[in-house]
Amino acid sequence: MSITKTRQKLIEVARELFARKGIEGTTMNDIATTSQKGRRTLYTYFRNKEEVFAAVIEDELEHLSEEMDKVVSLPLPPDIKIVKLIYTHLSLIKDVVKRNGSLRAEFFSDINLVEKARRKFDLEEISALRSILREGMEKGVFHIDHLNLTADVIHYAVKGIEVPFMFDRLGEGLSMEDSVGVVERLLQRSLGATIPSDNS
Repeated sequence: MSITKTRQKLIEVARELFARKGIEGTTMNDIATTSQKGRRTLYTYFRNKEEVFAAVIEDELEHLSEEMDKVVSLPLPPDIKIVKLIYTHLSLIKDVVKRNGSLRAEFFSDINLVEKARRKFDLEEISALRSILREGMEKGVFHIDHLNLTADVIHYAVKGIEVPFMFDRLGEGLSMEDSVGVVERLLQRSLGATIPSDNS
């Protein structure tokens, strides 16, 4: 088995164990035994359990990045595209956390480790936002003072509502579908854009 396949196998096994038993309940020996790769092989790739956990998060977020790249490439007006990117981000993060069972607790408790693991993803999303904003400015759809700052503000605002979104606490009484129109109008005002509500 190639180096890449071996590492990926270890990550997949660790993800399953973390989801079922949590990080505290999973040992490096559990990962080595379940993967049938042995402790020596495991320690060749990861120095400790925290590195394995970080790799699990990075692997999940890599999939998210790929999905968000697809959104950026869609033949949509930039005003519609940026809303779709926001909801793709929120929906995929919610899916990752809920799908991974016991991993949920660690996602919320070990903030420093999670932040370090998701740094690459965050930078890629900021880049995607800049791309959409730039497209909107070039097409005369967006009228903003500072592209990079605007991308940062949108990114961190979206990141800040991940947890309320996960637990359906965002916009009490609103369905996700209904909230799209509200977000579109919010962006219309903040980006100086005209966002047709019937395109949501």
